[in-house]
Amino acid sequence: MKRWFHSQTSLSRLGPLERRLLEALWERGPATVRDLLNGAGACEDLAYTTVMTTLDRLFKKNLLSREVEGRAFRYAARFTREELHREIAGEAVRQLMDASPAKSLPLSYLVEVLTGRDAQLLDELGQVVEAKRRQLRDTEGREDSNCKSSKARDPKTQDSKNQEKA
Repeated sequence: MKRWFHSQTSLSRLGPLERRLLEALWERGPATVRDLLNGAGACEDLAYTTVMTTLDRLFKKNLLSREVEGRAFRYAARFTREELHREIAGEAVRQLMDASPAKSLPLSYLVEVLTGRDAQLLDELGQVVEAKRRQLRDTEGREDSNCKSSKARDPKTQDSKNQEKA
């Protein structure tokens, strides 16, 4: 999976103002500081320089892109809300897996947390695991058949088969 931002960046490490502005950009779409301040929404009570500095910090954390527009920048979220949450969840699981020498311990803890929160989540996890297993089997099957068909077309393989028959 492509890593979008450094492991130091996560929603838990974003301040409340950073989260607020990121949410505003997800709701509104690309915007300048002035757009965010003038639009009906989450930024009307903030100072121009506060919004500008916060957006610049989000840009430096690689969560926003920006383009020059006149004398200002137009900022846009680099990732959808879902993409960012998926990456953050993945990073949390990677950290959990790296924290224990026994790989089954973090997994059993995950199962306990899911069970305690909602038993339905455990069923959904089982379905996700099964779907991933099928996908991996299908991928392996295609790779095996591709290897066999390329060997069949390989002249060196054909020569060795002909020599075996003789």
